[in-house]
Amino acid sequence: MSDEIIIAGGGIGGLAAAIGLAQKGQRCIVLERAARLGEIGAGIQLGPNAFHAFDCLGVGDAARGMAVYIDNLRLMDAVSGDEITRIPLDDAFRRRFRNPYAVIHRGDLHGVFLKACADHDLVELRTSSEVVDYVQDPGAVTAILADGSRVTGRALIGADGLWSNIRRRLVGDGAPRVSGHTTYRSVIPTEEMPEDLRWNAATLWAGPKCHIVHYPLSGWKLFNLVVTYHSDAPEPVAGKPVGHDEVRRGFEHVNPVARQIIEKGKDWKLWVLCDRDPVANWVDGRVALLGDAAHPMLQYFAQGACMAMEDAVCLASEIETGPDDMERALTRYNARRKLRTARVQLQSREIGEHVYHPAGAHAELRNAVMRARSPEEWYDVIDWLYGSTGLEGAVSAETRAPG
Repeated sequence: MSDEIIIAGGGIGGLAAAIGLAQKGQRCIVLERAARLGEIGAGIQLGPNAFHAFDCLGVGDAARGMAVYIDNLRLMDAVSGDEITRIPLDDAFRRRFRNPYAVIHRGDLHGVFLKACADHDLVELRTSSEVVDYVQDPGAVTAILADGSRVTGRALIGADGLWSNIRRRLVGDGAPRVSGHTTYRSVIPTEEMPEDLRWNAATLWAGPKCHIVHYPLSGWKLFNLVVTYHSDAPEPVAGKPVGHDEVRRGFEHVNPVARQIIEKGKDWKLWVLCDRDPVANWVDGRVALLGDAAHPMLQYFAQGACMAMEDAVCLASEIETGPDDMERALTRYNARRKLRTARVQLQSREIGEHVYHPAGAHAELRNAVMRARSPEEWYDVIDWLYGSTGLEGAVSAETRAPG
């Protein structure tokens, strides 16, 4: 039997898992379905919990060098144009959560993990290698690839995303849940961003059934634009190019100050947002899920990549603890991660409804409640998310029992 741990998927979660395991002395092989390793999309936000994970995974310095450190999280009323609230990300924030808040280009972050894996002797990277199924016996698991070839190892980690083949076999819960919300993404040069909106902030303009997000990227060379509205889209779509008029249609009712941001976008691409309901079990013997394959979530907490990296840290920790008892190690990993990720999944849906998209009295209530909080009160509200390393979790005595 090979002593390798097989990882299906070479995205941020899969590579994070590979380098985390390699640092614990575990040999890994990453099997990526695409012909080349890379990431589509633009910016992502990194809460302090992401930096906790970077440090645990040995890429803290490289990731920090790529990030843009912002001053505030700003919430704006997209109808009136007024600021609702802001959360300062200053020294007090960093002292409270032991790390900063930042934004980064998704491709840059993927590149950090890709280089770390490529440079490590215990990580092998293979492209054009889609895992479609698996078989296992008490001592090993074999990944079955789309071309019929097989790879055998000590464990198989399904980090193959929203449409995971491993999840289809392990959980069998069908297609993802389509939210009906459509997101359009664009990146523009900083000099094309309206000068009075070049804020060093992750800014959210919240409006009736729509919102706009923008923040600087890549050393302030670019601004990331993400705009979303309820289109009642019936089917998943990912990365489809669309024209400017289609994007405009969802924002004709918002304030001209917010609307001008959309006019600056170009080369828009469309995603229909999808997630899944939380599940309690991600493990089948020597097979486990990670990241979006385990707990896909809507974007409203900006935590998808962060949760995947936390998974990677926890997985590596548990396999180091019990390297000769893989099934128990994977069961402990599942137990430590399932409730935290379920909370992020479900609350992402809720803040989409109650913070990002309300109208009328619902929006007025949001504004009143959120304006009333001081920075310290905001820190208390978000402590459960940013104050955790992701390693905490309830693990039963039975799971921990020897033998």
